[in-house]
Amino acid sequence: MSWPVAEDTLQGLGAEIVAAAGSGVTASTAHGDLTLDAPAGRIAEILTLLRDRFAFQQLTDLTGVDHPDRAQRFDVVYQLLSFTRNQRLRVRVRTDEDTAVPSVTGVYPCANWFEREAFDMYGVFFSGHPDLRRILTDYGFHGHPLRKDFPMSGYVELRYDDELKRVVYEPVKSVEYRNWDFMSPWEGASYVLPGDEKGEAR
Repeated sequence: MSWPVAEDTLQGLGAEIVAAAGSGVTASTAHGDLTLDAPAGRIAEILTLLRDRFAFQQLTDLTGVDHPDRAQRFDVVYQLLSFTRNQRLRVRVRTDEDTAVPSVTGVYPCANWFEREAFDMYGVFFSGHPDLRRILTDYGFHGHPLRKDFPMSGYVELRYDDELKRVVYEPVKSVEYRNWDFMSPWEGASYVLPGDEKGEAR
């Protein structure tokens, strides 16, 4: 199959998957990619269908996306690859801070570490996971660093205390949150960036 995949090919595959998956699953295409939106409670069933019937043999990635303004603030995104089709597919489910998404480690064993990363970085819970512990941060770490409301400097800082002769954790004195304006500095930002005054002086 040539790349990029033709839009009608993607739409045809999406329609075939939606018909096989049943209610609650929708398909959309954008930028040469096929995306399925599915109910979180059925994710293991749907991924099994995609693996066994549609030959998406590999889970290449699983991650989260934080939308803090939504009630279901997290998207859990599964990236699949079919070697036989030479095609990629994205599956997306929504959840909130308290509702666990079923683990897919029984479908794709490599999801074990991916789900631990999503738990650690976003705080998304996965029910039925064999060992849902933090994987990238320290044991006593507070918060989830990839949430958009996580402060840039964190909640605690560590330093070596010469009197105690050990590393100690202390609360961060000033907590600044990220400025999520998403504007490129070359596309008319409403504020002056450091160094811009040099261009004005010419």
